[in-house]
Amino acid sequence: MYKDYHIHTFRCKHATGDVADYVEAAIKKNVSVLGFSDHTPLPDGKWPNIRMALAELESYVLAIEEAQKKYRSAPGPELTILKGMECEYADEYRSFYQEELLGKWGLDYLIAAGHFFPCDGSWIGAHSYIKGKKELFAYTDHLIAAMASGLFTFVAHPDLFGHSYLPWDENAIACSHAILQAASDLGIPLEINGNGFRQPMIKAEDKFRYVYPLEPFWELAADYEILVIINSDAHAPEDILANISDGYALAEKYQLKVTELSFTA
Repeated sequence: MYKDYHIHTFRCKHATGDVADYVEAAIKKNVSVLGFSDHTPLPDGKWPNIRMALAELESYVLAIEEAQKKYRSAPGPELTILKGMECEYADEYRSFYQEELLGKWGLDYLIAAGHFFPCDGSWIGAHSYIKGKKELFAYTDHLIAAMASGLFTFVAHPDLFGHSYLPWDENAIACSHAILQAASDLGIPLEINGNGFRQPMIKAEDKFRYVYPLEPFWELAADYEILVIINSDAHAPEDILANISDGYALAEKYQLKVTELSFTA
């Protein structure tokens, strides 16, 4: 039986399918735990093109709860369905995450994701704009602040910086050590993200590599007492469990300790 805690729906505007579509696909693939974690809406409407609108939050939660009720009593293999969100960290969102998402809507977990981070007074994106030491260290500091906030159950693709910071140099190594040390100190799992395996490879330092997972990062992780969680980061129903086997192979190569989450839906 398989578990996948990183699933998106059409509401984020760059995925397809709704909750019921993913549940049906999960049943066919013998999944035992399916965790929905779409990109959270934000109270100030920031980054609206890649996340659900605040007005869609209720429909998202209700669709998951309807699926929970349907499949809790359905015949056949047991399927646990969880309510989560993938979140950008900022201190001004703390009350929204705590009081609305975890409180009012009863989400099971929140994922920290450093798609955006502050640098020189502006928010910039990790996918395209980590071009030098300044941006790389700003990304690292922000991701560690998210981990230290106590809001999040695990960190999605901590090596996302590899999407736009191409060299594996002393700066990348230093920032990787800092992220890994924080994860060890705080006891928060880091995700090997299957979606990176499905992205076009990029040329860096005269060779082709995945944008993430960034293998040298996970090689360094072998020296730390950290937990690793492996997910598909599905953006279509057929993506459920996609490339999870690649993630497990990477974890096995560097003898990383894989963990699972425990919830009661």
